[in-house]
Amino acid sequence: MNDKIEVIRDWIYQADRDLGSAIIIFQHIPRYFETVAFHCQQAVEKYIKGLLVFYDSQLKKTHDLIFLLELLADKTAISEDLYSKALTMEGFGVDIRYPNHKIHLTLEELESVIKIAGEFREFVKQNIDFCIDDNELPDN
Repeated sequence: MNDKIEVIRDWIYQADRDLGSAIIIFQHIPRYFETVAFHCQQAVEKYIKGLLVFYDSQLKKTHDLIFLLELLADKTAISEDLYSKALTMEGFGVDIRYPNHKIHLTLEELESVIKIAGEFREFVKQNIDFCIDDNELPDN
């Protein structure tokens, strides 16, 4: 179990780095909205993948949050609200990192995607049976 816990912690650590990066960029350069949104989507993806490892589910190499939640739904209850929030995050994946996929988000929308990523972090914390360090994230 210790190796498995380390793998889960690694997923959460990387997700926290993405969420922390999004928060810091938002605080200092909010006009980089696509970068903030991308890092939030990446955080959500990694939080879900960490939870999939916890439940011994097969990881799939995908950025599709709904697909990942479907895999997770075999192991734990996923609310319609969480599906809806994942759907919101879907549009902020890898594609927005390229010039032909431009987006624009308001400050309120950026705050919302940061909040959603934090909610996925909380969802993971509620589903695992060991402690996650909360000192990794900057204050938002």
